[in-house]
Amino acid sequence: MEHNRKPTYGPLNTLKPVADDLWIVDGPTIRFGAPWPKMPFPTRMTIIRIGGGLFVHSPTPLAADLKREIDAIGQPRWIVAPNRIHYSWAPDWHAAFPDAEVYLAPRIKEQAGPRIDFTFAALDRADGYPWDSDIATLPIAGRYMTEYEFFHRASRTLVLTDLIENFETAKLDSFVLRGLTWLGGVQHPNGSMPRDMRLTFDKAALKAAVETMIGWQPERIVIAHGRWYETNGADELRRAFRWLLG
Repeated sequence: MEHNRKPTYGPLNTLKPVADDLWIVDGPTIRFGAPWPKMPFPTRMTIIRIGGGLFVHSPTPLAADLKREIDAIGQPRWIVAPNRIHYSWAPDWHAAFPDAEVYLAPRIKEQAGPRIDFTFAALDRADGYPWDSDIATLPIAGRYMTEYEFFHRASRTLVLTDLIENFETAKLDSFVLRGLTWLGGVQHPNGSMPRDMRLTFDKAALKAAVETMIGWQPERIVIAHGRWYETNGADELRRAFRWLLG
């Protein structure tokens, strides 16, 4: 029945193993978008262990049980907010793990204002980060936002944020929302970059970035919103960006 639809990917706020030293955490649904209708966005964080330290990508809420799970696998060393939209819970993680470095994508500080009242490092380049030997970093600059993509070499996992969205109709509670995801080009099994977002990027630069990611030959792709891709990552990139690659 319609009222039983759940946009989230439970269980929530718990570590879910994906590969050696790599976990995802599915978080709550947030409402985002135009004044009406606002889309329900399920949220997802990725955690990668490097040595004994943790790379925390796009943090979700730090529930007490989740913190205990985090403490059991390592200590967060880097808390990463990969674009101007995905920073809401970074201050909470900084408060819980003050020794971790917080890395913020462009425009987050000016947008967050007093919520970012601590020292942070900038995501502002493609390399020169302390995780370089294990994780490749790829900035993709757009007029609205710059998003940073990450590739964990050992597990061949590509970690995206909003570059691809993939909403399952079974998890949407109205025909309006299902229609919007179809019109936006973000409906499973044909998830892709939202059509409005495509207009904010230089096509040549975006194409070069997509070709770089395909060249990495990812086995899987973790995304922040919707069903992620457990296999055939490079093929999914070719499919999702066929409108760009030709």
